[in-house]
Amino acid sequence: MKLYLLRHGIAVDRLGGEITSDWQRPLTAEGQAETKQVAIGLKTLGVRADLIVSSPLVRAKQTAQIVLDVLAKGSEIQISEALAPGATVSDLYKFLRTLRKAENIFLVGHEPDMGRIAGNLLWSGPELYIPFKKAGICRIDIADIPPTSPGVLKWFLPPKILCAIK
Repeated sequence: MKLYLLRHGIAVDRLGGEITSDWQRPLTAEGQAETKQVAIGLKTLGVRADLIVSSPLVRAKQTAQIVLDVLAKGSEIQISEALAPGATVSDLYKFLRTLRKAENIFLVGHEPDMGRIAGNLLWSGPELYIPFKKAGICRIDIADIPPTSPGVLKWFLPPKILCAIK
């Protein structure tokens, strides 16, 4: 199973007006454009998305929708509290076990949670911190959920690299 851990794109950084909570912060125009370029770069590399799971926060759902539009037309996005800020990796494993079998699963979430999930999948322990830039992504291959052996980090790419792929 290929897990793609994707941090949401650049979001507005302030509350105000109609945005009254952190959960409502949307992507900026720059964040939308960069995320689309990241998705296009992934498509150019031959990446597929069989299933996309997103945090319930607006910026993550918008990021997931952009990935869906580029990589997985005709599919849908699953929303999971297990990807909301502060959720546990155990919650994520429980959720993933309820899903249909898929080979290429995108998990769209937040920092520092994405780094923590990556470390857990790799069995690295809390001392390894993998910082995800906004719209940064990694692929970790695992045999089962929860993993009964360490996952394999296949690649980790910041958005600038993926945006440069034509």
